[in-house]
Amino acid sequence: MKNLSSQKKGSLMAFVAVLFITPDSLFIRLSSIDTWSLVFYRGIIPFAIVFCGMIIIYQSKFFKILFLNGNRGVAYILTFSITNIAFVVSIQNTNVANTLVMIATAPMLSAILSNIFLKENPDKETWIAIIITFISVIYIFYDSIKIGNFYGDILGFIAALGLAVGAVIIRSDKKLNLVPSAVIGKLFVASFAIFFVDDLSLNGDDLIIVPLMCVMCVAIPFVLVTIAPRFITAAEVNLFFLLETIIGPIWVWLVIKEQPTAETIFGGIAILVTIAVHSFLKLKRSQV
Repeated sequence: MKNLSSQKKGSLMAFVAVLFITPDSLFIRLSSIDTWSLVFYRGIIPFAIVFCGMIIIYQSKFFKILFLNGNRGVAYILTFSITNIAFVVSIQNTNVANTLVMIATAPMLSAILSNIFLKENPDKETWIAIIITFISVIYIFYDSIKIGNFYGDILGFIAALGLAVGAVIIRSDKKLNLVPSAVIGKLFVASFAIFFVDDLSLNGDDLIIVPLMCVMCVAIPFVLVTIAPRFITAAEVNLFFLLETIIGPIWVWLVIKEQPTAETIFGGIAILVTIAVHSFLKLKRSQV
């Protein structure tokens, strides 16, 4: 890694993070434990792993950084927690492809919120991308109402909105280090979920699936995605994460034969192509 350029380091981290995270939706589907138990484990296991790592890296500075984040840190913890919970519940109430397509809209939602709260005016290309994205989302929502997946799709959209709000909080003060807040967010998720859990026991395949998912698909990508933006731009990270929207449903289709509807496929393609072209244009412009 020492001999790699910053660009290659960031790209490698983002790519590995995406590879680890792509089976996440499949593991959620394969798990047989109830929703809130799953949310609890997806909070407490990654928290324990990443918190220990952060304490080793930051030592006592971890808590100093955490408290220096102030109100923005609190807002980020709440936003991060809502996003994590909404994602899991969405996956369990709609097609995986629908949830991941909704998540892919986060960059466009972020552009709108940045315009409202940070007075950052999107360029013409971004507004075109936003319009295409939301026409596609409405198209997918219409299909979900017909087949009864609307609740899951709405939660997927809420998860995307949570990601967008988090991005705006980060952009509101770039000097802040919100990584400790994100770590505490995982603890907050587990603390909230525990009130709704009936049974935390893991049996059969869940003894392997749940810990593997929490480490491979949550904790490791969490660390890599946190570090990657130090070396590459947000546009580049977005391009890498479009792979999850493509590969995630493929895993689910291969293992449990869940097929997305035609509307999700066509709407998803429109969103993916729009965001890919938009991110590529931003990346190209930043390199000029």
